[in-house]
Amino acid sequence: MLPNTASGQLYLRAVNVLVEGVSSASRGPANYAPYPPYMRRGEGSRLFDVDGNEYIDWMMSFGALPLGHAHPRIVEAVQREVVHGTHFATALEVEVEVAEMLVGLLPHADKIRFANTGTEACMAAFRLARGLTGRSKIVKFEGHYHGWYDAVLLNTNPQLPTTLGHPNDPIRIPDSSGLTIGSWADTIVVPWNDEAALTRVMEAHGRDVACVVTEGIMTNMGVIPPKDGYLQFIQSICKSHGALFYLDETVTGFRVGAGGCAELYGLKPDIVTYGKALGQGFPIAAICGPDWVMDGLEWGKVLHYGSHNAPRLGLYATKTMLEIMTEGGAAGFQQLQACGRKMAAALRDVINSQKRHRAIVQNVGSVFQIYFTDREAITDYRDFCTHVDRNKFRLFANALLQSGIYMSPANTLHSLSSLAHSDADIRATAEAVARTLETL
Repeated sequence: MLPNTASGQLYLRAVNVLVEGVSSASRGPANYAPYPPYMRRGEGSRLFDVDGNEYIDWMMSFGALPLGHAHPRIVEAVQREVVHGTHFATALEVEVEVAEMLVGLLPHADKIRFANTGTEACMAAFRLARGLTGRSKIVKFEGHYHGWYDAVLLNTNPQLPTTLGHPNDPIRIPDSSGLTIGSWADTIVVPWNDEAALTRVMEAHGRDVACVVTEGIMTNMGVIPPKDGYLQFIQSICKSHGALFYLDETVTGFRVGAGGCAELYGLKPDIVTYGKALGQGFPIAAICGPDWVMDGLEWGKVLHYGSHNAPRLGLYATKTMLEIMTEGGAAGFQQLQACGRKMAAALRDVINSQKRHRAIVQNVGSVFQIYFTDREAITDYRDFCTHVDRNKFRLFANALLQSGIYMSPANTLHSLSSLAHSDADIRATAEAVARTLETL
């Protein structure tokens, strides 16, 4: 077993000054037993903890590092620019340059508004949809996560199947204390991948719906792809009822292709939000859409302010990431997908070669997840809540840590490839998974 004595000592110090010893619950003892490894540095596909243990990192900062850790060109760009100032809160040349790059890359984007985090971008997008349409209701899907904004912090965590209610009338389950009933009174929750369910809701409430928001791939319950034609159906029914089609690409943007799920599935969303991979490790997000939508933000008609919007160093990291990923006809994005598919295929081979554990692997391009389940596929939130052994996955991922493989122990999350991952990393990971399954 890899020793974590320095991490253990840090944890004992941390719980005295940090809630759960960390700054986000998913990093703490809820997932990592008995305490998380505290990391000191990253390089390429590797993380190194305070004890000097080395890990192949498949979490990649929850998807924020498509280039891997400390990419030389990112390091050079940030070192070059930091000597000229960290943040100005003014109009910036690099802000214009990155926006031009994004508009040139994304057919559905006429204008860009930069934000800081995925949650913040989502909050602004919901306000924009309501302001533009004059309508109050939001339709969201079971199991989808759009940040910790009160209005949509419903049905994003796994629950006992008996608590979910009938699919025709899902019980809205708040995911936190401190939410007033009024904050989510205008939010309608619908099962995903179910055309009939959405049709019923839009027939009943369509005239009051400001937007229907969806993840392009359900990445808040591992990796659950949309059924064929389902996202196009959402787009169509939104148009027929005058609601905005809001595609949340916080996870999938610059991950499953240059144009994200919008490109992958041939969509023309009215509003799209981005985060994570956009900043290559820096906190930066974006809201984009056609002129007629984005003009709603002009002069504060729909208010979105922020001292740290368009962070200078983050924009240089974004600019450099986009330059690297789009070189050679977007070869970086192709490599990213190929690596994720190879890793998913290798995991399937390992799982299919043993008989002790029933499991499947689901992936879309660079994003993949393992489910311990008897099902052939997990297709929605209710499948996940009913048929996935989350505790077994947590034990499995914690055991993998001892073999130097870093995957999030939360089965609701996912693993992701980067340009830094190699075929040798894939082989080493597959071998470690095989050993772990033998002893699990």
